Order: sequence, then structure tokens, then C-alpha cells
Amino acid sequence: MLFTVNTEVCTRCGLCVADCPTGLLVMTDDGPVTGRGGCISCGHCVAVCPTLALDSDLTPRAEQVDITKETKITPEQAELFLRSRRSIRNYQNKPVPAELIRKVLNVARMAPTATNTQGISYIVIRDKQKLRRIADLVLEWMHFAAKTVPIMRLYARAAQAEVDKGKEYILRDAPALIVAIGSKKDVHRTHDSGHSCLSYAELYAPTVGLGTCWAGFFEHAGEAEYEPLLKLLGVPEDKIIAGGILMGYPKVRYRNIVERQPLDVTFDTEE
Repeated sequence: MLFTVNTEVCTRCGLCVADCPTGLLVMTDDGPVTGRGGCISCGHCVAVCPTLALDSDLTPRAEQVDITKETKITPEQAELFLRSRRSIRNYQNKPVPAELIRKVLNVARMAPTATNTQGISYIVIRDKQKLRRIADLVLEWMHFAAKTVPIMRLYARAAQAEVDKGKEYILRDAPALIVAIGSKKDVHRTHDSGHSCLSYAELYAPTVGLGTCWAGFFEHAGEAEYEPLLKLLGVPEDKIIAGGILMGYPKVRYRNIVERQPLDVTFDTEE
């Protein structure tokens, strides 16, 4: 890592040292320097510096955006936006441009990941025949899993019943399937990171007119490393499926926000 300090403008305020999550930075008479420890490329030091004195080749200042002058959304606006999110299971028969998907995933890459490892990449499936083949393989896996997992018997039967009616139950006829993949070295961290990134994607998607839904059965088949599915997707041997979401233009428009179950929270101290 190349860490630089402009000593002419550095005030030795100590914010960068205090905010470094790994304790890598230490303050000297000449400003902050790197000590013992590792850098997780979070960029806190560069982002927090009030005098723009710091720079790093891992999180270059030139690539950062000044957000101090941006208008902030209100708590009420944020609550309305988040509460209005819905899982979309009915899509228009309309392809989603690659550039629009790339725009959504460019936001998804900013999501928090385990120890800021990032490392989540994506496979985007838009070919209708391949999507249908994926759905068939997932249903095939469900019947296979149903032999040993009782609850899967119910799911497999229900899914098969819908498919027999001519409905595409697994992927809902979505025009795109977004598959997050990551390192096989740490399965739990990879799944957590993948879900975090896809959550960003599903929250951002409505701002560009798209809807999403978690592809649960597909994800289960992926987690089980069902070989025919992994082969069709072209998942590298050192990678695993970390999650999947459907994406497309919603067929319907929701007019109201419905309630959820009441908040259930316990505090250790009372005010």
C-alpha cells in the first residue's frame, strides 16, 4: 500500500488514526504514518480527513466523491422509500438493457462486506432459453433434495404443480437473473457478503424502474453445489454461488404500503 500525507495541510487532528478500524495508522510529529497491522482498503482515513491531506493507492482521493454539499434525504423520505420496497414476481416481457443492470450492480459493489474483502462478482443471465434451463435444473434438484429433506417435498410438489399448469414458478419468467459469486475459501463470509451486495441492488433497482425478487430455490440449489447448475452457469471451481435475485420491469404498480408484524425489540436498559 502506498499511503501519502501532505504535511503542509495536515493538522494532526488524529481523526484518521482514531477511525482506522485495524489500528494501522499512528500519529507522529510529521502526521499519520502506517505502523504494524493490515489495511482492509476501507478508505476511512482518506474519507474522514477534513483538510484533504491523505491519499492512498488502494482508495485514491481522485476517485472519491465529496458528499458534504449533497442534499440529504430526510428520515421520512428514507422510511417511505424503504417501506415501499416489494418483491416483484410478475414481470413485463421486456428485456433489461445490460447497461442498466451494470448501473445497478455498480451501486451493489459499494455494499459492506466481511472485513471489507469485497470480492463479489456477478453472472447475469438474460438468454430466455438458458433461464428456462436453469429453472428446470433447480426443479430437478428440488425433487432430488426432497428424498432426504421433508420440507422440500412440499416445496417440490407445489412447484411442480405450478409448472404442470404452464407457469414458470422458479424464476417467475423474469427477464434477468443476477447471480452473485465469491470465494470458496470462506463460505459463510461469502454468503453474507453476497447477500449484502444483492440487498443494495434490490434497494437501488426501483430508482431506475426495475423490480427484483430473491431467487430462493435457485440459491438453495446453488448452495448445495448442484453440479449441472454450476456447469451451466460457468461458475469457476474456486467460487461458490453467494446469492441470486430476479430482475425486470414490474408488470403491476403497487399503490399502498402494507404493514408488517409489530416491532419486537428488547433493550437492556430503560430510559
